[in-house]
Amino acid sequence: MADYKNTLNLLDTPFPMRGDLAKREPAMLKSWQERRVYQRIREVAAGRAKFVLHDGPPYANGDIHIGHAVNKILKDIIVKVKTLSGFDAPYIPGWDCHGLPIEHQVEKLHGRKVEPNEFRRLCREFARAQVERQKADFIRLGVLGDWDRPYLTMDYRTEADIIRALGRIQERGYLYQGAKPVHWCVDCRSALAEAEVEYEDRISPAIDVAFRVVDPPDLARRAGLPSLPAPASAVIWTTTPWTLPANQAVCVHPDFDYEFVRTEKGVLILAHELAEACLQRYGLQATEIVATVKGAALEHLVLAHPFQDRTVPLIVGSHVTLDAGTGLVHTAPAHGLDDYLIGERYHLPIDNPVGGDGRFYDDVPIIGGKSVWDANPVIVDLLAERGMLLKYEKLEHSYPHCWRHRTPIIFRATRQWFIGMDLESGGAAALREHAMSAVDATHFYPSWGRDRLEAMVRNRPDWCVSRQRNWGVPIPFFTHKESGALHPRTPELLEAVAERVERGGIEAWFSLGPQELIGEGAEEYQKSPDTLDVWFDSGTTHESVLKRRKELRWPADLYLEGSDQHRGWFQSSLLTAAAVEGRAPYEALLTHGFVVDGTGHKMSKSKGNVVAPQKIMDTLGADILRLWVAATDYSGELAISDEILKRVVEAYRRIRNTVRFLLANLSDFEPTKHSLPFDRLLEVDRWAVLRTRQIQGEIVGSRKDGDTVCCGGHYGDFEFHLAVQRIHHFCSEDLGAFYLDVLKDRLYTTGADSFPRRSAQNALHHVTRSLLKMISPVLSFTAEEAWATLTKNSENSIFLETWHEFPDFSEADVNLLEKWERIRRVRSDVLKELEAARVAGRIGSSLEAEVALMYSGEKFEAVSSLANDLKFVLITSGAGVSRVNGSQHEAVIVQPSTYAKCVRCWHYRSDVGADPEHPEICGRCVSNLFGTGESRAFA
Repeated sequence: MADYKNTLNLLDTPFPMRGDLAKREPAMLKSWQERRVYQRIREVAAGRAKFVLHDGPPYANGDIHIGHAVNKILKDIIVKVKTLSGFDAPYIPGWDCHGLPIEHQVEKLHGRKVEPNEFRRLCREFARAQVERQKADFIRLGVLGDWDRPYLTMDYRTEADIIRALGRIQERGYLYQGAKPVHWCVDCRSALAEAEVEYEDRISPAIDVAFRVVDPPDLARRAGLPSLPAPASAVIWTTTPWTLPANQAVCVHPDFDYEFVRTEKGVLILAHELAEACLQRYGLQATEIVATVKGAALEHLVLAHPFQDRTVPLIVGSHVTLDAGTGLVHTAPAHGLDDYLIGERYHLPIDNPVGGDGRFYDDVPIIGGKSVWDANPVIVDLLAERGMLLKYEKLEHSYPHCWRHRTPIIFRATRQWFIGMDLESGGAAALREHAMSAVDATHFYPSWGRDRLEAMVRNRPDWCVSRQRNWGVPIPFFTHKESGALHPRTPELLEAVAERVERGGIEAWFSLGPQELIGEGAEEYQKSPDTLDVWFDSGTTHESVLKRRKELRWPADLYLEGSDQHRGWFQSSLLTAAAVEGRAPYEALLTHGFVVDGTGHKMSKSKGNVVAPQKIMDTLGADILRLWVAATDYSGELAISDEILKRVVEAYRRIRNTVRFLLANLSDFEPTKHSLPFDRLLEVDRWAVLRTRQIQGEIVGSRKDGDTVCCGGHYGDFEFHLAVQRIHHFCSEDLGAFYLDVLKDRLYTTGADSFPRRSAQNALHHVTRSLLKMISPVLSFTAEEAWATLTKNSENSIFLETWHEFPDFSEADVNLLEKWERIRRVRSDVLKELEAARVAGRIGSSLEAEVALMYSGEKFEAVSSLANDLKFVLITSGAGVSRVNGSQHEAVIVQPSTYAKCVRCWHYRSDVGADPEHPEICGRCVSNLFGTGESRAFA
C-alpha cells in the first residue's frame, strides 16, 4: 500500500496551538519597546483626524488592583479601535500624586516630626516610586501609550498650571472664602471633598430633647388661646448629641401643622403627622390637643437652650421633612450645611466649639477636651439630669465616613476656600447653570450616566477646595491680616508664584516670603497655609494636560472611568471647565461598573475573594484578562472567578485555533504571486469574503462617503461584549462549523498551485487579515504574534494598520449571502440526518454516506445550482437533489455508499482503482497528483 500522506497539502505554521501567553507576552512587550511601536503609530497616524481619550489619573499609591486593570484595558481597546479606524488617537497616561494617602505612607516610614520641606521631598520620592510600580503593571497589560512621557500632577509645570487654573476660576468670581461647615475627618485633620466621603452603617445615640418655651403667653397668643394649661416645650430629635452645644435655633416647616399636645411632661410641640409616634416613643399619653398651628405662626418664638444659659429662636425652613423625628429640627450652623444655609438667612452665629482633632476646645464647659464621640454620653446624661431628655435609644443608620480611614467624620465649620455653585459672576450665569448645560451637551455611555451626573450637579453643595495638608498644590493667596481680603494684585501675584513653581515645584511657594513678591506693605498680608483638594488637581488636567500637550486637544472626545467618578473626576473636571470655559472638557463620558466575585459580592481582603490582575497575567496571560474585560458587559458589575476565567480560556482557544488553521493554510501563499481577481474565486470563497466583510462591518462600522475614518459598529458604539460575541460566533460557526470544514478537502487534496486551492487561499487571506485586525484591540499579544506569522515580518506591527479593505464586488455577489444562508440551512438539515444514521450504526463518518435531497422553492434553487460540488459542501461522497411536487414533503435521505474508499481523500467513489498504476486512489486524486487537476465551480 502506497503512502499518500506526503502528497497532501498538510502545512504547518510557527504559530503554536498553545498560547503560553504568560511566557510569550513579556518578550513581545520588550519587542514593542525596542521597535518603538507606540512612536511609530504616532508617525503613521500624523495628520489624521484626532481622537483624544483623556486618561483619568489613578492615585500613585499601592499596586494596581483588578478595577485598575479593567479601566486601563477598556481605554486601550478604545484607543486601538480608533487607531485602526483611521484616527490619530494618542494615549498619554497620567497619575494623581499629591494628597493624604501618600502623606500617611511617608508618616508611617519616617514619623510625623519631619521638617515640612523634607517631608514634601519624601512624598515626591514615594509617589515617583509608586508610579513606576504601577506603570510596569499597566504596560504588562498590553496597554500602548507614551509611557516614557506620562503626565504627573506633581510635575512642576503641572503644579504651576493647577495654580493658574485656580487663578482663572478666582478671576471669574466663582471662588470665595467662608466659614461654612464641611466634611471633616478627625484622622486626616482636614476638610474632605464630597467624593472622599462614603456612607456606612453606624450605631448612634438617638435622642428627643425638649427646648422650653421662654414666653408661654406669647405662644398662647400665636395659637389664639387665652393661656396655656402647662409649661410648653418644642421637641427636637437628633443622632448627634455632641452638636447641641453649638445649637443656635430650632427649625420648623412653615406649611406643616404643629400640635400643642398636653402630657404629664407639659405641652409638647410636635408635627401633626409624627405626634402619635413620638408619644408612643416617649411612653406618654396625650390628655388633649391644646391647639394646632402652621409652622409659620411659630417663627421667632423664643426657646431656652436645654443645658446652656441662653436662648435660641424658633425659625422656619423648607428643608424640614416628616421622614423621621418630631418635625422640628435642631439647628447648629457650624455642624450642618442646611443649618448653615438657614442660619445665613436668620443671621445666626456660627459657633464651632470643636477643634481639628475632633475634640472640644478646653474652654467649653463640662465637655472641654473630650472627643465628640466621648461627649455624646456626657451630654445625654446632662439632658436627663435637667429633665430635658424625653427619649434615648441606639439607632443603626447610614453615616458618612472617610473613604481612606473608614472612620466616621463630622461636619465642622472652619474658614475654607469654596467654589460657589450658585454665585453669579459679572452678570453671567451661575456655575451650576453652566454645569447643567454642559451635562446636557454630553454623550453618555451607557445612557443612565446622564441622570446620575445631572442629579449630582443639581444637588451638590459648594465645593470646598482647601485642605490642611503639607503635600499638595498650595492655594497661593496673600490675605490681609485684619480684613481677610485678597491682595488687590492677586492675579499678578498668582502668575508670579506659578512661574516660580514651574521652575522649582510647590516647594518654591512654601519657601517664599511675602516681601519677595508684594514689596511695600507686605507686613500687612499673610500667606494662605492651605493646599488644594487633590480632586482639583486631577479636575484641572484638562487645563494642564489637554491644553499643554501638542499631541492632544481640548476638549477631549472621551473620559472613561468607573461609576464612582460621577461624584469624583467626571464632576471635578466638569465644574472647573464650566467655570473657566463655560462647557465640559469632554464630548462624551463612558462609565464602567465595579468588579465583583463570581457570586456578586464586593471584593475585600477580609473575605478572601480578591482576584489580583498580576496573578492572572502570570498564570494565564494578559490576553485572557483582556478578553474577560471585553467579553463582559461593563455597564453593570463585572463578575470574575476561576470558573468564569475557565470559560474565557475556552473562548480564547476557539479563536486561537481558528487563527492557527488559517495561518497554516496560508503558509505557502504569497499575495504578490498568488492573488486572483475577486470575480474569479469560487462561489463559496466569494461568500466567505463577503461574509467576513459583513461581520467586520457589524463590529467596526464602515466609512461614510468621502470620509477617511470608520464609524459605528459594536466597537464604535463601545459595545465590546457584543463585538467579542460576534467574533467568537464567526470563528465557531461561520468558519469552524462551515467554511473551513467545507474547505479542508480542497485545501488538502487539490494541487498545491491549483486554481481551486489558490482560490481558497485568496479568500483565507482576506478572512485572516480582517479577523486578526478585529481581534487586535482585545487580544493584542495574540494578534501581533499572528500578524508577524502572516506577514513573515517580525518588524511589522498590526497596530500600524487600519481595518482590512476588501476587494470591489458586484450586486450579484451581494446576493450570494442570501443564497449561501439557504445552503447552510439545508446543510444543517443534512447534518442532523447524518448524525442519526451514524448513531443507528448505518454509517461511520459522513463520507461513508450518499444523500438524496428533496426540496422546493429557493432551497431547491440554491442547492441544485451547486451541481457536482454539492457533495463537497455536505462532506458526503455523493449528493443529488430533486424538486418536490406540491403533495410531497421536503426530505433528506441518507444511504451508505456502495463504492470503495479512496485512501488519499477518503471519499467513496466509483472510480477508485480505475487507474491500474494507482489502484488505491480515485480518479480525482489521480488528476490532482498527475494530471491537469480537478475542476471546481462553486465549492
